[in-house]
Amino acid sequence: MNTTEKICLDGKLYPKDELLFGAGNRAFRYGDSLFETIHANGTEIQFLPEHLNRLTLGMECLGMIIPHGFREKIKTDITFLIHKNKAFAGTRIRLSVFRKDGGLYTPTDNSISYLIETSPLDHDHYVLNRKGLKVGIYEEMRKSPNLASRFKTGNSLPFILAANYRKKKNWDDCILLNDRGNIVESISSNLFLMKDGILMTPSNENGGVSGIMREQVIETAVDLNITVFDDCVLNPENLLVADEIFLTNAISGIQWVVAYQERRYFNKTAKLLIEELNRRAFYER
Repeated sequence: MNTTEKICLDGKLYPKDELLFGAGNRAFRYGDSLFETIHANGTEIQFLPEHLNRLTLGMECLGMIIPHGFREKIKTDITFLIHKNKAFAGTRIRLSVFRKDGGLYTPTDNSISYLIETSPLDHDHYVLNRKGLKVGIYEEMRKSPNLASRFKTGNSLPFILAANYRKKKNWDDCILLNDRGNIVESISSNLFLMKDGILMTPSNENGGVSGIMREQVIETAVDLNITVFDDCVLNPENLLVADEIFLTNAISGIQWVVAYQERRYFNKTAKLLIEELNRRAFYER
């Protein structure tokens, strides 16, 4: 491992391979944590205010104490770490927040620590996949709507099991369902489908993560005069009659789906949206 690469824990830099946590770490013991994955291009951090909005809402939801000046401190530390690691091309930022050690299920301290990591990306902008994704349905562990389902938490077992299932089936991604059999999201993305000129995406009330890129795509589509329904209840049968399906997240932007079962799809809308999305994300900010 490159020992010159750094990570940032509570504002202090450490070698990336240094062991920093003990067995009492609450993220390890209980999944008592939240995280954000953020795209950066040089020191330009895409949609950072939106990421921090979601993160702080999640912290409030979980009863974590938000330090004074937290948002400004995080931005400063991310920028400093990018410089320190010379991460001046496309970079994935992972920002993790976890409750400090102490207690069993009941915490003894609701104050937090945070960890910032960087890793390189293949592209500095959002690039539409040349080969469409093949997807399937994962049904064995369903995701129920709850107080924390809109946030990225340390409890990622549904996504881990879906990812293993995807690998077993030789698919590119899996679509997760909720306890009513409705579509929620994929392993690491929100889902959109296009049917008869209307763009549809599952409502967050179905149990999906309130995706940063989901909101950007909705805003972009509306500005392009595309009719959007963002409060849909969709099931696997809707996939079989869709004209297009694509997945969205903050790192990849948009990834189009070519196949579900025997159905094949186009990517006209995905191409249009990612072109406009790149313009907004990298040239207007």
